[in-house]
Amino acid sequence: MNTKFLMLTSALLMGIAGILFTFLPQEILSLSGNSADYLNVLLLQVLGALYLAFAILNWMAKANIIGGIYSKPVALGNFTHFFIVAITLIKHVFIQQSVIMLWITALIYSVYAIAFAIVAFGNPIKKKVF
Repeated sequence: MNTKFLMLTSALLMGIAGILFTFLPQEILSLSGNSADYLNVLLLQVLGALYLAFAILNWMAKANIIGGIYSKPVALGNFTHFFIVAITLIKHVFIQQSVIMLWITALIYSVYAIAFAIVAFGNPIKKKVF
């Protein structure tokens, strides 16, 4: 698997989310129909910081060999994040079936969870074919 592409795209995805959550929390909350009270804004900004930190981690590790025993903490951290968010979103998709953004986000997170599972638990060395 091309881990450089996986790390690059996940860094971009999380970086964009991190910037939006950090600098536009009131706007995101009002667009989603939630109240922009102090606690919601604070939680969204903390979430933005976490996404930015993960984005920087993935961006800096994109050139490394990832998988197997190589960069295991990076692979497992990403897998854990994407897997837990994916199953949480899938649960909410079945509760609120009419929200298309939940479907799209659940699909994206599921794809990344599967990809990082392959990277984290697979063999990063390509086998030579005769």
